[in-house]
Amino acid sequence: MLALKNELDPGESEAIALALEAGADVLLLDEKRARTVAIGLGLRVVGLLGVVVLAKSRGLIPLAREVLDALVEQAGFRVAPGITRDVLRSVGEA
Repeated sequence: MLALKNELDPGESEAIALALEAGADVLLLDEKRARTVAIGLGLRVVGLLGVVVLAKSRGLIPLAREVLDALVEQAGFRVAPGITRDVLRSVGEA
Protein backbone atom coordinates (compact mmCIF):
# COMPACT_ATOMS: atom_id res chain seq x y z
CA MET A 1 0.00 0.00 0.00
CA LEU A 2 2.83 2.40 0.78
CA ALA A 3 4.29 1.84 -2.68
CA LEU A 4 0.92 2.75 -4.21
CA LYS A 5 0.73 5.94 -2.16
CA ASN A 6 4.18 6.95 -3.36
CA GLU A 7 3.26 6.47 -7.02
CA LEU A 8 -0.36 7.62 -7.19
CA ASP A 9 -2.92 10.10 -5.97
CA PRO A 10 -4.24 9.04 -2.53
CA GLY A 11 -7.73 8.36 -3.88
CA GLU A 12 -6.42 6.20 -6.67
CA SER A 13 -4.16 4.20 -4.39
CA GLU A 14 -7.03 3.63 -1.93
CA ALA A 15 -9.35 2.53 -4.76
CA ILE A 16 -6.77 0.02 -5.99
CA ALA A 17 -6.09 -1.28 -2.48
CA LEU A 18 -9.81 -1.69 -1.80
CA ALA A 19 -10.37 -3.45 -5.14
CA LEU A 20 -7.58 -5.88 -4.33
CA GLU A 21 -8.84 -6.47 -0.80
CA ALA A 22 -12.45 -6.97 -1.92
CA GLY A 23 -11.60 -9.08 -4.96
CA ALA A 24 -13.46 -6.63 -7.19
CA ASP A 25 -14.55 -7.77 -10.64
CA VAL A 26 -13.69 -4.40 -12.17
CA LEU A 27 -12.27 -1.06 -11.07
CA LEU A 28 -13.26 2.33 -12.48
CA LEU A 29 -10.14 4.42 -13.16
CA ASP A 30 -9.33 7.04 -15.77
CA GLU A 31 -5.82 8.27 -15.00
CA LYS A 32 -3.25 6.48 -17.16
CA ARG A 33 -0.69 5.85 -14.41
CA ALA A 34 -3.28 4.45 -12.01
CA ARG A 35 -4.72 2.22 -14.75
CA THR A 36 -1.24 0.89 -15.55
CA VAL A 37 -0.54 0.10 -11.90
CA ALA A 38 -3.94 -1.55 -11.38
CA ILE A 39 -3.60 -3.70 -14.49
CA GLY A 40 -0.09 -4.66 -13.39
CA LEU A 41 -1.59 -5.88 -10.11
CA GLY A 42 -4.04 -8.08 -12.01
CA LEU A 43 -7.13 -5.89 -11.76
CA ARG A 44 -9.61 -5.47 -14.59
CA VAL A 45 -10.01 -1.75 -15.26
CA VAL A 46 -12.60 0.27 -17.13
CA GLY A 47 -12.67 4.02 -17.61
CA LEU A 48 -15.60 6.39 -17.60
CA LEU A 49 -15.77 6.32 -21.38
CA GLY A 50 -16.01 2.55 -21.25
CA VAL A 51 -18.97 2.88 -18.89
CA VAL A 52 -20.66 5.24 -21.37
CA VAL A 53 -20.10 2.76 -24.21
CA LEU A 54 -21.47 -0.08 -22.08
CA ALA A 55 -24.52 1.96 -21.04
CA LYS A 56 -25.26 2.83 -24.67
CA SER A 57 -24.82 -0.76 -25.84
CA ARG A 58 -27.23 -1.99 -23.15
CA GLY A 59 -29.84 0.64 -23.99
CA LEU A 60 -29.46 2.43 -20.67
CA ILE A 61 -28.82 5.79 -22.35
CA PRO A 62 -30.25 6.92 -25.70
CA LEU A 63 -27.22 8.90 -26.89
CA ALA A 64 -23.60 8.64 -25.80
CA ARG A 65 -22.91 12.06 -27.32
CA GLU A 66 -25.25 13.76 -24.84
CA VAL A 67 -23.53 12.07 -21.90
CA LEU A 68 -20.05 12.89 -23.20
CA ASP A 69 -21.02 16.53 -23.79
CA ALA A 70 -22.43 16.79 -20.26
CA LEU A 71 -19.30 15.24 -18.77
CA VAL A 72 -17.11 17.79 -20.54
CA GLU A 73 -19.32 20.87 -20.10
CA GLN A 74 -20.79 20.27 -16.66
CA ALA A 75 -18.28 18.07 -14.88
CA GLY A 76 -15.04 19.32 -16.45
CA PHE A 77 -14.11 15.87 -17.74
CA ARG A 78 -11.13 16.11 -20.09
CA VAL A 79 -10.99 13.94 -23.18
CA ALA A 80 -9.12 14.36 -26.46
CA PRO A 81 -11.33 15.04 -29.49
CA GLY A 82 -9.94 11.98 -31.28
CA ILE A 83 -10.96 9.75 -28.41
CA THR A 84 -14.43 11.26 -28.39
CA ARG A 85 -14.73 10.51 -32.11
CA ASP A 86 -13.58 6.93 -31.55
CA VAL A 87 -16.10 6.40 -28.75
CA LEU A 88 -18.95 7.84 -30.79
CA ARG A 89 -17.95 5.75 -33.79
CA SER A 90 -17.89 2.61 -31.66
CA VAL A 91 -21.51 3.17 -30.63
CA GLY A 92 -22.71 4.15 -34.09
CA GLU A 93 -22.99 7.89 -33.46
CA ALA A 94 -20.20 9.18 -35.67
